[in-house]
Amino acid sequence: MPGPLRPLLRAVTYTRWLHLLVGAVVPLGCGLIHPGLADPGPAGWALVALLPVPLLAAVAMVPSVRRAEGLQARLMLFPGAHARVRAPHGGPVGTRGRTGEREGVRPGDPAGDGLAGVAGDPGVSAVPSASWTDRARTAAWLVLRAEAGLAAVFLSVWLPQVALTLAGTAVEDPIAGAPLPSAAGGPAAAALAPLPVLVLVAVAVTGGELMAAAARRLLGPSVKERLAALEERTERLLERNRIARELHDSLGHALTLAVVQAGAARAAGDPEFTDRALEAIEETGRAALEDLERVLLLLRETGGPPGSRPGLAEADRLLDSARSSGARVGAEVTGPLERVPGPVSREAYRMLQEGLTNVLRHAGQVPVDVRVAVEDARLRLEIRNPLTAGAATGTGPGTGSGLRGVRERAALLGGSARAGRDGDTWVLRVDLPLH
Repeated sequence: MPGPLRPLLRAVTYTRWLHLLVGAVVPLGCGLIHPGLADPGPAGWALVALLPVPLLAAVAMVPSVRRAEGLQARLMLFPGAHARVRAPHGGPVGTRGRTGEREGVRPGDPAGDGLAGVAGDPGVSAVPSASWTDRARTAAWLVLRAEAGLAAVFLSVWLPQVALTLAGTAVEDPIAGAPLPSAAGGPAAAALAPLPVLVLVAVAVTGGELMAAAARRLLGPSVKERLAALEERTERLLERNRIARELHDSLGHALTLAVVQAGAARAAGDPEFTDRALEAIEETGRAALEDLERVLLLLRETGGPPGSRPGLAEADRLLDSARSSGARVGAEVTGPLERVPGPVSREAYRMLQEGLTNVLRHAGQVPVDVRVAVEDARLRLEIRNPLTAGAATGTGPGTGSGLRGVRERAALLGGSARAGRDGDTWVLRVDLPLH
């Protein structure tokens, strides 16, 4: 299909034209009930266009009118599943055709960007007016829709009449009410008969696109709505990052211990040592399964209790697991751990878990010194281990996402985390405020 005729195959062309025509209902209704406009001429039609303006401005003051107009615009100017299906986070859901382009939205169209980058959002708000600015924009939209609809009705009636006149058919002028003179040009005039129809098609396509652009500007989200959507999106991203950190720390720790302990048991060839290693693997795996089930409950949004997360009071479990894998772990705890708030204690537990996991993964069975101190309204955590050849040269496995997660956890709590080489040792230091 040639490019100029392609809009004729798109449903959005006809829904947008219908949206334009429906906008003429109010001015035409005012013209029908106004005395003296039973058979209007050009001046009468101008009066029909002006009559509904005060009424529309008054109606726009009702907050719910903006929501109704936004829903109509979504349904008819941007047809698709996004106009009627709500996503779990409250934003509309978009649909894409076989070419990957949502119907009614061209590549690069601002409608594809949507509200705060939400895919499928046409950029038209569907909430009641929350300010006088919203009411003023709604009034401008209602007036524009009425005037554009009246022009669309006029062209939809008048241009076909002109085409029939050029074809030599006697018709009546829809504006003046008098018969239009038939074309006297014969075949030449008849050859021009399709021209008004093509003009009507072009006006329908262009008018629909202009109304869609006007809808985004006049019915688009206000600054307050954009900020609310941005905050919601930020909260979702933070929650996703938190869940990713939980899975990485818990499952990564469990798998690392299982691999290290299984290798140590096979190398030792001692049945007693193998039994202890299998017991440690079983305990670590059970704890990882509990963490996995808790995270899956959050992802499924079942509404059930998320379960308890371990804190520093259960840090002995981490130390024992590391010791059972062959590492020589020494721990020093100073200060009252009971003074550590729950969120700080739980995040510090995960940081300790990630630190021990990194030692076992990159350095192997080496001496590890762990220091936990609660002093001066701060919690300080330090994990120190000697560097091995692989750890010193950076050839150990891993992508660095674990330490990045530690830094993110510390930053969210208002603290800091640093990891790096200190002579012949590798040190992870975490400093967190208790309040």
